[in-house]
Amino acid sequence: MSAEEWKKKMVAEKGKMLLEIVAPSRQVVRSERVDEVIAPGSEGEFGVLPGHTPFLTTLKIGMLSYREGSEWHRLAVDWGYAEVGANRVVILAEGADRASDIDLAEERVAKERAEKLLTEKLEQKDYEKARIDLMRAMIRIQVAEQHGQK
Repeated sequence: MSAEEWKKKMVAEKGKMLLEIVAPSRQVVRSERVDEVIAPGSEGEFGVLPGHTPFLTTLKIGMLSYREGSEWHRLAVDWGYAEVGANRVVILAEGADRASDIDLAEERVAKERAEKLLTEKLEQKDYEKARIDLMRAMIRIQVAEQHGQK
């Protein structure tokens, strides 16, 4: 049995899951002590506990939360994919930021800019980009505020 197989077996035996969140430029999270994951699936939010039935799904812009013991962690994620196994969750996201990495003032400016754009007469592609920018800024503000930023 390889070291990696042994590690995965031990995670499952302890009733915990391995969580990996990867963005194009970096690994955002790697934890082997996760008790629960809640993610923004494209068909709706879903939760995962150890022993979950395996599945693969797409993600939309939203808040991803995970629990280690009694402590919750939150991230803002952009589009991506989630692969769920019985003892692991792998998230491949277009973008992912921990709450502590979000600049709240910058996101409030981005939100105002997107809201202003949406009041103007735009071509369909520009309107859709502004709508996505607004949604992304709103999620990032929510994640940062829940982390305690003001």
